[in-house]
Amino acid sequence: MKKYLECGTVINTHGVKGALKVYSLCNSPRQLADLPRVYYCVLGEYRKLSAESASVYKDTVIFVFSEIKDMDSALRLKGKTLYADRDDIVLADGEYFLADLIGLDVIDERTGEKYGVVENVNADGAQTLYEIRTENGIKLLPAVDEFIKRIDFEKAVYITPCEGLFEI
Repeated sequence: MKKYLECGTVINTHGVKGALKVYSLCNSPRQLADLPRVYYCVLGEYRKLSAESASVYKDTVIFVFSEIKDMDSALRLKGKTLYADRDDIVLADGEYFLADLIGLDVIDERTGEKYGVVENVNADGAQTLYEIRTENGIKLLPAVDEFIKRIDFEKAVYITPCEGLFEI
């Protein structure tokens, strides 16, 4: 499992003292704003940013980080992806990180047939979709209880697919 998970994208600076406007990739902007620290990656090395303050503004978070004191430093982070240490995020019962689904086998709950592997999870739209790599390319599976029966994070996502989903 990944230690660092994508949690936001720096979309701009805010003001002249180095604050950053960050688009949240978390369940909510409030969840992002509650993080005590985030990280950005440079050549495979994660560098920490300690939050001095964070406020939610619409679907973004305005962060003031102790490591950034001026506009020039803030501008260098524009467009960067921010990451959270999974240990800093509190999950409620039944919640999980979407990133933990990637790489799991997708298996028919009834027959045991393996359809493929979760390659990506698309949670950008109104419906969360699992992208499943099959022998015949990528298939999209809506992440709803009708199809997703159970998830074993050590083994597989067990599903009952709709008719024709995995046919050529």
